[in-house]
Amino acid sequence: MRGYFGVGVEGISKPMNAGSIFRSAHAFGASFVFTVAAVYDQKIGDRSDTSRTGAQIPFYSFPDRESMILPEKCRLVGVELTDDAVELPSFLHPQTAAYILGPERGSLSPEMTAQCDDIVKIPTKFCVNVGIAAAVIMYDRITSLGRFPARVMHSGAKPVPLDEHLHGRPMLRKLRRFERQPPEVIDTYGEDE
Repeated sequence: MRGYFGVGVEGISKPMNAGSIFRSAHAFGASFVFTVAAVYDQKIGDRSDTSRTGAQIPFYSFPDRESMILPEKCRLVGVELTDDAVELPSFLHPQTAAYILGPERGSLSPEMTAQCDDIVKIPTKFCVNVGIAAAVIMYDRITSLGRFPARVMHSGAKPVPLDEHLHGRPMLRKLRRFERQPPEVIDTYGEDE
C-alpha cells in the first residue's frame, strides 16, 4: 500500500484509551501517533499499549492545536458525527493522512474541525467508544486501499488469490548524459568516421 497515515487524539483525558488507540494504530501500520491538548501519561498509557508504540514509531505531543505540525501534503481527517460528514463506506481515504479523534464524552473542538481537510463519520446510531472508532477507521483504510482478493459471493467460499504483483521497468528520474543529447548524435555514437 502506498502512502502513510497517522492517528491522533484531541483533548483525550484517559491515558489507557489513548494507549489502546496507539496500540491499534501500530498494529494497522500507522507511521506516527500524536496527541493534541491531551492529558496523556505514556507510562499509564503503556498499560493498554502493550506493543509500546512510542518506542516503535514517532509519537508527538502537541500542547495545543496551534502547535500541531503535520508532514507536507498530509491531509487532516477529522472523525466526528456531524450532519455534513462523509459516511465512512463512501469516503475515499487520502494516500497521506492524519486521522484525528475527539475526547471521551466530547467532540473535536470547533477550531480543530475547521482545520480538517475532511470530516468522516462511522454510520452508527450513536457514538461508539473512541478506541473502537479509531480501529474502525483504520480497518476501513486498510481494506479500501490495500491489495486484497475480492469478497466471496456466498458464505463458506474461499477467496480467489490475487496474481503475484509484477514489477515493471525501473523509471529513471535523471537521464544519463548521453541520453540527453539530440537523437542524431545518439544514432551516430560510436560509428567510425
